[in-house]
Amino acid sequence: MSEAQHVIDLDREAIKQGLREGSLLLVDVREPHEFAAGHIPGSVSLPLSSFDPSDLPEGKRIVFSCAAGVRSVRAIEFAQAAGRDIREHYKGGFKDWAAAGEPVE
Repeated sequence: MSEAQHVIDLDREAIKQGLREGSLLLVDVREPHEFAAGHIPGSVSLPLSSFDPSDLPEGKRIVFSCAAGVRSVRAIEFAQAAGRDIREHYKGGFKDWAAAGEPVE
């Protein structure tokens, strides 16, 4: 599998701003038990293990998130392979978010 094209790394501040403005949809691709144990408020769960790019809403700015930024890049690869123009992910992921003391649901 080739590297995803044009992956854009977003930092915590960009994620916070996007969530505050409602300008992005944060899609958490961790497994359900990980999501249930704690996730970024406002994020939605779409586990990579059962990932289907057709489940992603059209017309939204999709940003992927996982634990540390590895699975989110895989999700970008899958989405691009399915013809979706999705390039952004939260590089630090949930570990960065939680370590910074941000709110967790």
